[in-house]
Amino acid sequence: MKSCVRWSVLVGVLFAGCDHCSAVEFEESEKPKDVIHDLQSGAILSKRSVVAHWGVDTENYKGWATHSNRLIPIYTFGTAGAGPGIDLNSYLGKNSVYRDSTRLKKLYDGEPIETLNPAAEYCDQTDIARLQQAALAAGRKYLFLIIFDGMDWETTRAAAIYKSCRIGYDSGRGRGLHFQDVSADGTSQFGYMVTSPHNTGTEVDVDLQTVKNPNGTLGGGYNVERGGPNPWTPGSDSSYAITENDEDIVRHAYTDSASSATSMCTGIKTFNGSINIDPTGHKLPTVAFQAQLDGYSVGAVSSVPISHATPAAAYAHNVSRNDYQDLTRDLLGLPSVAHPDQPLPGLDVLIGGGYGVTAKTNRPQGSNFEPGSIYLTDADLEAIDSQNEGKYLISERTAGVNGSDALQAAAEQAATTNKRLLGFYGAHKGHLPFATANGDYQCAPGIAEAECYSPADLDENPTLAEMTQAAITVLSTNPKGFWLMVEAGDVDWANHDDNLDNSIGAVFSGDEAVRTVTHWVEQNSNWQESVVIVTADHGHYLFLDQPESLIPTASETK
Repeated sequence: MKSCVRWSVLVGVLFAGCDHCSAVEFEESEKPKDVIHDLQSGAILSKRSVVAHWGVDTENYKGWATHSNRLIPIYTFGTAGAGPGIDLNSYLGKNSVYRDSTRLKKLYDGEPIETLNPAAEYCDQTDIARLQQAALAAGRKYLFLIIFDGMDWETTRAAAIYKSCRIGYDSGRGRGLHFQDVSADGTSQFGYMVTSPHNTGTEVDVDLQTVKNPNGTLGGGYNVERGGPNPWTPGSDSSYAITENDEDIVRHAYTDSASSATSMCTGIKTFNGSINIDPTGHKLPTVAFQAQLDGYSVGAVSSVPISHATPAAAYAHNVSRNDYQDLTRDLLGLPSVAHPDQPLPGLDVLIGGGYGVTAKTNRPQGSNFEPGSIYLTDADLEAIDSQNEGKYLISERTAGVNGSDALQAAAEQAATTNKRLLGFYGAHKGHLPFATANGDYQCAPGIAEAECYSPADLDENPTLAEMTQAAITVLSTNPKGFWLMVEAGDVDWANHDDNLDNSIGAVFSGDEAVRTVTHWVEQNSNWQESVVIVTADHGHYLFLDQPESLIPTASETK
């Protein structure tokens, strides 16, 4: 990180409300070396901060720990001027589905209340699937869908301020992170989208794979007056985006990762918890599956477990996002509860976390749950192993073995031997270690206790960028082309924990994965045959009250 000379944070700012801290300015030699870690730790200790807060209560730092109905930024590359369907403007402004009553009714299976907006500039998350479908139809060779799970505009801005050592913007696309700054030879575009689901509150039977109440308990939609016309302009009702149970005011459901990822991978809105199942219980074909039928190689990479909602939605089918073992079976081309007799072909590359997370029982996974790893059973691992005549070369976390080296070696071997690749890694709770804002992996506490990593946790796991490179190594051997999803899933895990330090670090980890992708395109392809989409599946509810306090110290940036 480049040197930054500004220092304006007082102890009293960092630890607002902490009785034993005084507002005394530090001398240069006494300044803390990790401003975000100290901010986060102090805010958790005192329960409030004048720098930032989560939720609507400015006096409560950790006032909201789940999703919201905020509008979500979209960054595309290889799309500007590419023609109808690929150009992002095909879905924005005058082309917005939210300006058209007929299209809106089709999108939500009936017109959602207080959602039609003749002046809408935003699109819908289902348009992400339509853009990919148009790119495939036009013969684009390489498609990348990069999802920063839970990263809204405010989360992005926090990371950009810290990274660039300045407040570089207060509206629009912004600057400071790689995916904000890279122009892709003038083909990059920016927009934002609604992520509300078809409904929330749908109940399912995981064993029968059926939907019990197709319309759930609350429908989706977006009220521009209450929610705001864009991600940086607040609406009239600060609680609108996070409230679902007010009987006196029209509310709309906010999405979970499963529903939103399904929409971005199929072009259909569905219920929260669904993995590529429509509101009535029917299976939906994904962009990746269609690409595979057309001869492309397909893969998914994630910093969280391999069959968590977002990577699962790249390809699998299930009425419940929590049926991890069966979702993994779909991803790997094995018989599953959703495909018992005719399995899906399976992804060519699957790399992610989940290693070491075990349980003896797990009711949400249904009656066929097998004790052991909750994500990948021993029997399934054995069945896919190329050493047992399976299709996959397996690279998993191994004691004393450097994860980065092992994964890349496995990728190169898979590429030269025409094998598929499974990478199975992870540390605490199965996700990759949080790098934290300053990259030292020394986590601050959030709602939960601070995570602590051993030297082995750091050495035996690759980074998300290294996972991305390994996937590309294998997929790029197909002369037809490939489709790849990359998920920075730990942004969401950090934001659920109201942990700004982990969140910023997770954004940086994802940004490095984006850099890996754009570098590969520029070295091996071009922006006329490649399309890269960078976005999020939903937001949380972080507010920056004193963004200047996120600027790191001079000593921290040396």
